[in-house]
Amino acid sequence: MPQATVKRYDSLTRTGTLVSDDGEVEYPIDSDVMDSSEMFRFLRPGQRVTFDYVNENGTQKIRNLRIGIA
Repeated sequence: MPQATVKRYDSLTRTGTLVSDDGEVEYPIDSDVMDSSEMFRFLRPGQRVTFDYVNENGTQKIRNLRIGIA
């Protein structure tokens, strides 16, 4: 289960970017992951999160985004 920090997040478009702990990998947040959760109202830059990184139709995407570290 990857862990990262919210680098940027726009609650109006429900999109943003997560950055890995080493700062070398950025993961895009798409609106699909946020549409399935009410959490989009609470996500803020600097927050630590965990998530699943899955392959959907040949594209790696974030799913099951959770605030906090498991």
